Amino acid sequence: MITAALGLGGNIGDPQAAMGEALRGLNGRDDCAVSAVSRLYKTPPWGKTDQADFLNCCALVETSLGPEALLDVCLSVERSMKRERVERWGPRTIDIDILTFGNREMETERLALPHPRMVERAFVLVPLAEIAPQMVVSGQSLSQWLRRTDSSGIHPASENQNWWRER
Repeated sequence: MITAALGLGGNIGDPQAAMGEALRGLNGRDDCAVSAVSRLYKTPPWGKTDQADFLNCCALVETSLGPEALLDVCLSVERSMKRERVERWGPRTIDIDILTFGNREMETERLALPHPRMVERAFVLVPLAEIAPQMVVSGQSLSQWLRRTDSSGIHPASENQNWWRER
């Protein structure tokens, strides 16, 4: 089993319910087990800023799948939840990104690991550092990357890390 870090987010409909459903679905598979989930965070939009705030979280998943097979599972979950890819960085019901896959570094047409922009995004680094404080990405700790990013406007939106188990 390999530990993959996932970033989840959304800002249309009920993103908390969508992320919870996605995590419960992943956890219910024979080839995936959710081992940690951050609190929810309310975050300002990134990239395209003229839209509603997002809810974001990160999760660690133990998986026997390969990286592209896990990507296929994540994309399937997004499609089943009516995710439409209309506009880059635009509004969405749910987004599931593979951030890291063990210590694997790779780049294909479909997937780059670690996620190429994760170290620039406080909405990823804040929740990921909560559940994987010792993680090193591209030679630096998450806390080192976080010191270089602007995390203003990012606030916890849940009390605990078990929010995703609630229906």
